[in-house]
Amino acid sequence: MRRYKKKDLLQIVSMLVQVNDSIARAASTVLFEVDEEFAKCQEAAIDLGNYLETLNDMDYTPLVSILEDYCENVYQMGINIQDENLCRKLSKKIRKQLLQLQNAITYDMPADKKEVVFLPYKAAMWDSLESVWRAAQEDENCDAYVIPIPYFDKNPDGSFREEHYEGDLYPEDVPITRYDEYDFEQRKPDIIYIHNAYDNWNLITSVPPKFFSGNLKKWTEQLVYIPYFVLGEVEPDNEQAVEGIKHFCFMPGIINADKVIVQSKDMKRIYVNEFLKAAKEHGLQGKHLDRDYLEQKFLGLGSPKYDRVAATKKEDLMIPQEWLKVIEKSDGSWKKIILYNTGIAALLAHNEKWVDKIENVLNIFKENQDEIALLWRPHPLIESTMKSMRPEVMQKYAMLKDQYLAEGWGIYDETADVDRAVVISDAYYGDSSSVVQLYQQTGKPIMIQNVEIMT
Repeated sequence: MRRYKKKDLLQIVSMLVQVNDSIARAASTVLFEVDEEFAKCQEAAIDLGNYLETLNDMDYTPLVSILEDYCENVYQMGINIQDENLCRKLSKKIRKQLLQLQNAITYDMPADKKEVVFLPYKAAMWDSLESVWRAAQEDENCDAYVIPIPYFDKNPDGSFREEHYEGDLYPEDVPITRYDEYDFEQRKPDIIYIHNAYDNWNLITSVPPKFFSGNLKKWTEQLVYIPYFVLGEVEPDNEQAVEGIKHFCFMPGIINADKVIVQSKDMKRIYVNEFLKAAKEHGLQGKHLDRDYLEQKFLGLGSPKYDRVAATKKEDLMIPQEWLKVIEKSDGSWKKIILYNTGIAALLAHNEKWVDKIENVLNIFKENQDEIALLWRPHPLIESTMKSMRPEVMQKYAMLKDQYLAEGWGIYDETADVDRAVVISDAYYGDSSSVVQLYQQTGKPIMIQNVEIMT
């Protein structure tokens, strides 16, 4: 059913008043058109009554009764349209009823709650939206919906391959709404949050085109993009460093978003500067070239990913039993846990040599398994990336992964919860990635692997 705001309800009532007044003035001369108007009015009143019956914030029975009486009076006017005196009397009754309805909506009906929708696609990236959702969930003036959307792996030619839906992988306290059970066009949420800004620019995965940012923009008053990643902080005036991250600053979702929330004030400056340059290069016009507008569009408020790490306590975590078999020593104490993170950028830069490096690292940690527990966590899209962009390394990587799993001396973490791995580990080793930025918040040691060095 369509979602109505108070202003929508008042517009409907105002329309009914106008139709009633115009029919009362000139009814008998255009009978066919009058019949059509009566039908439209009754249909609008019925829809309005049905909608009010779905609300539970107050007793709307009196308003529904007014609408029922209104429909009866409209019907009587329709069948007696040529009786001018009776129509005039009925018109006065109708106007009084609609005025009662208008006053009740204006003064008695509570203020609209904001309807806020969160559209994650990868469960592992939910931490980029979670703290914002929790704030909306706790706000009595908000109705918050988490609606995971499906996504497809892509073939090298850009066509869609497997479809994935991860709605069952979210924390138990996060209520999930199915994407095919929420009518965006009818409900028109006040705010939509996304963490995927690529639309059809992504070479590895894609959400359904229905959920591209240009379409979402049609269904909401405010589209907000929060990156699913955090970047290493760089000085806005460091041109060489900015060159390496500027591609993150101009994507379809950023162009279409009303607000873009980034991790810091310095990062905001970079996004504004680089967006403005790219907008000029792509021939965009209007507000996209207005620096004052962009200063309001980009907000350096921080990343929810930092909030999630800060809120995750080691003592509150549920550690899988199969992990504990790797972590615990014979006396019950814990080994040192090393988070080994492997990422997409390193794969694309080094190809087969990157797989060789992983093999080398696994062998070293295997030799030291009595004192060190390895927690290997690859980027959640690593295999999709290989299939789409580096198929020549897929077989060797798969054999390496299968051997690691079969031997069982280490942990392989492909769950949606990166924060658990960050919190329980004692140190980070692996590729440079956004996980490094999260890990820095813990103050624990970090070492970036060098693919060129084998030991």
